[in-house]
Formats: sequence, C-alpha cells, structure tokens
Amino acid sequence: MTPPPAGDDDRPARTSLTKPHVRAPQHPYAHSGDPDRPAHEGQDAPVGGPPPAHTPGSPGHQPFGSGDAPAPAPGPGKARRPKEPGGGILMGRPFGVPVYVAPSWFLVAALITWVFGGQLDRVLPELGGLRYLVSLFFAVAFYASVLVHELAHTVAALRFKLPVRRIQLQFFGGVSEIEKESETPGREFVLAFVGPLLSLVLAALFYGGMLLVEPGTVPGVLLAGLMISNLIVAAFNLLPGLPLDGGRMLRAVVWKITGNPMSGTVAAAWVGRALAVAVLIGLPLLTHSGVLGPASEVNGMDTVTDALLAAILAAIIWTGAGNSLRVARLREHLPELRARTLTRRAVPVESATPLSEALRRANDAGARALVVVAPDGEPVAVVREAAIVGVPEHRRPWVAVSGLAQELTDGMRVSAELAGEELLDVLRATPATEYLVTEDSGEIYGVLSAADVERAFVKAMARPS
Repeated sequence: MTPPPAGDDDRPARTSLTKPHVRAPQHPYAHSGDPDRPAHEGQDAPVGGPPPAHTPGSPGHQPFGSGDAPAPAPGPGKARRPKEPGGGILMGRPFGVPVYVAPSWFLVAALITWVFGGQLDRVLPELGGLRYLVSLFFAVAFYASVLVHELAHTVAALRFKLPVRRIQLQFFGGVSEIEKESETPGREFVLAFVGPLLSLVLAALFYGGMLLVEPGTVPGVLLAGLMISNLIVAAFNLLPGLPLDGGRMLRAVVWKITGNPMSGTVAAAWVGRALAVAVLIGLPLLTHSGVLGPASEVNGMDTVTDALLAAILAAIIWTGAGNSLRVARLREHLPELRARTLTRRAVPVESATPLSEALRRANDAGARALVVVAPDGEPVAVVREAAIVGVPEHRRPWVAVSGLAQELTDGMRVSAELAGEELLDVLRATPATEYLVTEDSGEIYGVLSAADVERAFVKAMARPS
C-alpha cells in the first residue's frame, strides 16, 4: 500500500485534499435565550412609532420582563472577545496567518512512518531500524509539502483581500480557513487552482533532485517518494468534486456559465458525493487489481488498511460536499438578517428609574427593551433582559435600572442599515446579549437582541434554497 497522500478540506479536513476552506459565517455570540420561547419580532418603526406586532393585550402577548431568563450575559462593560482560534500546536505565522499542527497529525505521521518504513525495508534492507527514522523524515517533509500547498491558497486569498483565519495541518492533510467567499468565479478558480499547481511544481523539483543523486540510495528513495506523493496530492485535488480544489474549480466554471454561485455549488457538491462513493468502492479494488502494485504482495492486513483508508477518505469527501451545500445555503439566506427588521422597540429611561416603572412604560408603549439615557438624552447603557427577569416582581420597585444595565461601548452601537454577513461581523467583534441600534443621524432606533438574531439565523437556515 502506498503511503497516504496528504489532505485537503472544505470545512472538515482534506485528504491532501488541501484546498481553500471557506469558513461558514458563525453566530458571533454565545447562545442566549431559550429557543422555545416565542420570538420577539423586531419592528421597522423607530421608538415612538406605531405599536409592534405583539401589542399589549393581543393574543400571545407576553408582558416585557415576565418571561424565562435567557442565558447569563457578561456583566456591565465586560463583553468578552472570542478567543483566538486554536487547533493544536502553533508553528508560526507566515504572511501573518497562524499555522497549527493538530494532534491528529501525529497519528497520521506515525501511520506514514510505519507504512513507508515497510517499503524501505524492501528497497534498502541494510538500513535496519534506521529505516523508521528515515520514514519519519519523509512524513515531516511530506507535510511540509502540504503546508506549501496551503500557503499557495493563503497567498492567493490575501492577494484578493480575503482574510485567512488560520492554516491547520491535520489528519489526512491541511486546511486553509478563508473567512469570505470569492467575489467572482475567476478569482474562485484561481484560488482553487494555485494549490494543485504548487504541488505539481514541487513534484517537478523533487524529480529534478532525483536526477542529481544515485538511485537506490536514501536521498534517491526520499526524493522519489516526495515526487510521487506530491503528484498524488495534485491529481487527487484536481478531481472535480467538492470539497476538493477541482470541485471549487468546477463550481467556478458552472458559476461563470449560469451566473449563479449556488448552481455551481450544487453541481460540484453532488459530483463530490459521487467521488466519495467511487473512492469507497474503487480504492480497495485498485489495490487488488495490481494497478497500485503487485497483487500477489497484498496480504490480509493490507486489505484491511486499504478498506479503512478508503472509508475515511470517502467520509471526508462526502461530509465536505454536504458542508459546502450548507455553507452555500447559509450565504444565500444571510441577506435576510437585517438589523432594522430584527430590532426591538426600546423605551429610554434615566438611570435612577425603578425597574417596575421602566417596565410599565415599556409595556404601555408596546416596547421590548430599555435604554438608559443621560439627563441630556444621550444613551449610555442597555438594560439586560436576563437581569430583568432575574429580579423578583416584588423587588422591582426598589431596584434601579442602572444596576441591571450593560454600559455601551463603541462596538455595541449598531447601524440600523447593517445586514447579512456585515451584521454578523459587527456582532462577532463585540460579543454581547443586547446592542443599541441607531440611525445614521445618531437617533435611537431600538435594541437588537442576540437571541433574536440567533433565532432568525436558525430560521433562515431551515428554509429551502
């Protein structure tokens, strides 16, 4: 059995399936709010406008402050920024992008060392136990080639001004986590093609090195193994199905022809699923047919290993294709997330106002949020819903709203015009449970609840494309 080529992946890992991974826009805050509670529909009208859809006394109306408490939020002024992505051991930051080696890499490195060591024993039996040290060097050099493949995607992405979150070397390959989609099919094609192109260049360089050394020596065997492995990486990644680079290239071509990126994703994803089935069935058959080596040398352990490898590769490709469809559907529905339509009407109150009085004003106005304002009317804090419902009703006349408020920071002021991925990026930058939404003029429009955005996010994902 030949040593497993490296990987690539769209969302999970790639089997030297090294290909640019475009991360799905994630909900930027911790889940806050009971998903079974009725959604508090946002209104287009600013504070003081027409009453909202759920007016006091209407069927299904729940007075503000009487529901179950959402998940606890950070204290006033203590919104936490998300931790930097980890993913293993940090190896460096080429081009400013962190490169991690995942723990699963050590497993596949051990597998490559064992498999390649067995091959060396046939070619260079005089090495004895040293063959495993040579095999380990091969495993490291091979993954260095995978890193070059991923760096090609990264450099192209940075060239197109697409932010790259990280590169991760993991089981069966590497992943370049690119934050945003390409804007044009041409850029998508280039971004996908540069990885296999660099693998082909590396294969040519290793072939040139083979011509300069004696065949049948340690350097000759290492260079031959690296040349073949990079050819396998390039060829495998050029297969026209997601999540492979060839699948992204096919997506770009269909996108160019139809003008619809979703059509390209659907076509490339289904080809990817067909490839997964072909790998699952075809790889063991190729081994026993003698195409990958003399069939007479295949033993029972090789058969089990090949079947396991085929199953893992097929699972990675199938899952990656499905994830590509999910991400495409998400991006298609992202424009439906609009700050203006998700915002709750808010009532401005001064800091010393008792909670019971503030809630009375909010319910009379049909509002679902409270904004603490200074004497001059300038908003200074947002009262947290989780804190409100945590105060027993009999204590509310003696609790001032200032004690339940989260001080506003610049990141908690959101424009009413934000929508889609731009809105999620703003919320991700400053995690909180409530945000003040303002017009371009600075006028208070209302309060945006993280729980409302999350419910809308899930609802949009559930709708068919």
